[in-house]
Amino acid sequence: MATGHTDPQRRERILAATLDLITEAGVAGVSHRKIATRAQVPLGSMTYHFTGIDDLLRQAFTRFADHIVAVFEQHLSRADSPEQAREAVTDLIHTLSEGPRRDLVLAHELYTLAARRPEYRQLTQDWMNRSRHLLEQHFDTDTARQLDALIEGLTLHRALAGSPHDRALTRRAVDRITAP
Repeated sequence: MATGHTDPQRRERILAATLDLITEAGVAGVSHRKIATRAQVPLGSMTYHFTGIDDLLRQAFTRFADHIVAVFEQHLSRADSPEQAREAVTDLIHTLSEGPRRDLVLAHELYTLAARRPEYRQLTQDWMNRSRHLLEQHFDTDTARQLDALIEGLTLHRALAGSPHDRALTRRAVDRITAP
């Protein structure tokens, strides 16, 4: 294990290890000791870098939300017309549903934590607001809100289906919501 000054990435490794452990064992399965072992850092590093397990979870989930918002931005920033925006949303749904299972698990672990513990709701609200803001660059506020829910729902349905629906069905759903 590297120590102190020779390990400037320690905090980042702890956050990454936290997300990995949540993916495998759920929020209930994390502890300072398990994360420290996973990150290959001394146990004392946990309290040096984070005020407690809630601080660590909030920062790890914030990092995850930043990642998902970046995926939204990557898809939506290429759209220069309403047609391209609809296609970008369709691509986004398929990218998220066919992407790493890790992202799906982390999203639902965060939703569950926010549903149980009000102090995590602000984190999910901030994430939804950022996603909707990106959608609002192409759609009105109400449509962006509906699309955000559609993205979440279709991503989940496609990811968990034994035989996921095809792109044409996704596009029809997007078109229905975005029709003038």
